[in-house]
Amino acid sequence: MKKTSNKAVKSNFKTFLLSLAFIGFTIFQSFAHCDSYDGPVIQDALQALKENNVELVLKWVEPKHEKEIRDKFHQTLRLRGKNKELNELLERNFLETLVRLHREGEGAPYTGIKPAGSMTPLVAMADQSIISKDAEHMIHAVTEHLEKIIRERYSKVLELSKIKNNSVADGRRYVEAYVEYTHTLEGLEHLLSGDLHHNH
Repeated sequence: MKKTSNKAVKSNFKTFLLSLAFIGFTIFQSFAHCDSYDGPVIQDALQALKENNVELVLKWVEPKHEKEIRDKFHQTLRLRGKNKELNELLERNFLETLVRLHREGEGAPYTGIKPAGSMTPLVAMADQSIISKDAEHMIHAVTEHLEKIIRERYSKVLELSKIKNNSVADGRRYVEAYVEYTHTLEGLEHLLSGDLHHNH
C-alpha cells in the first residue's frame, strides 16, 4: 500500500481547515450577531428608516412576515414627530419586531437586542472581510485557532494514553480527553457535511 507523505497530510489538513473557515464564515453571519446593534440586521433597518425604504430589510425575514414588517415600518414613520423620546420608542419597537421575526425564521429564540460591541472577535473579522472585500485575515485567524485547538487536544489524549491503564483515575482522565478530542473532530465533520440552513 502506498504511504501518504507528511506533506500530503499537512496539505489535506490545511484544505480541511480552509473549507471550515469558509463555512464558519457563513454561519457567523447567520447566527452570531443578528440581534446586536452593530449587526447587519439592525444596521440595514436604521438605513431603511433613514431612506424611507422598507425593501432594505425585507431580506432578513421570511415572506410570511413581510406584511407585518411593512406595516410596522410605515407605522413607525407615520407616527414620528418632534418628540425625541417617542421617536426612540417607535424605532426601538420596529427594531425589536424585525429582529424577533428574523430570529423566528432562524428557529432561534428572541432574547432582546444586544448592545453594540457584543459580537465575538471572529464575527467582527467576518463583517470586516465583507467591508474590505478581503477574507484572508479572517481565514488565517480561523485556521490558526482551529489547528491550535486540535493539536492541543491530540497531544493531551496521546500523553494520557500512556498511563490510561495504570489506575481507574488515570483511565478516566484519558477517557475525558479522548471524548473531548474525538467530539471536536466529530463536530467539525458534522459542520462540513451537515445542513447549514438557519434553523440548524
